[in-house]
Amino acid sequence: MSAAAVSFGSLRLYDYPDSGNGYKVRLLLALLARPYALTPVDILKGETRTPEFLAMNPNGRVPVLELDDGRRLAESNAILFYLAHGSQYLPTDPWERAKVLQWLCFEQYSHEPYIATLRYWIRHVDLNGTRGLLAEEKRRGGEAALRLMNEHLSAHRFIVGHDLTIADIALYAYTHVANQAGFDIDRYPSLKRWLNEVAKLPRYVPMF
Repeated sequence: MSAAAVSFGSLRLYDYPDSGNGYKVRLLLALLARPYALTPVDILKGETRTPEFLAMNPNGRVPVLELDDGRRLAESNAILFYLAHGSQYLPTDPWERAKVLQWLCFEQYSHEPYIATLRYWIRHVDLNGTRGLLAEEKRRGGEAALRLMNEHLSAHRFIVGHDLTIADIALYAYTHVANQAGFDIDRYPSLKRWLNEVAKLPRYVPMF
């Protein structure tokens, strides 16, 4: 039996447009056809370090989802898990739900720290000094994550089961812009097939 869907009321998302973590939430909201208000937060101008923002999320990071009762939820994958409850994007089967969580952990520990960080450095900072020394380590970690995903997707249409879940949404966000960090997706044909399939979903929205 399916779980009851969450009644969201009005939603407000505090986000930075170039954030893949924020894009995960925007993409899921689009797929769910859920209206929301967007409040842009410029991380490059330090707007996540203001007293007002830190009162919402003491960790000083986007995205933050605000509910109509004033409650606020941070951490992109936690937001995905909350929003997807009762929908087709979060399995009710205990094993498949646990596999979704497994891949969400993979995204945060073995994927995002490499691909997203290197992309941010290249786009918004520089690779001088310590960052330059660490860039090759980030690149190796990113290639390892992409290889693992490519191998998995060579035998699976989506990340978990036969249908798209929030595991796909979480991993899609930074994978589909990995070229901006210098990763060649053409080297990973199964991964590229999956990216194309996600981009063809009804109600899909691009990152920008």
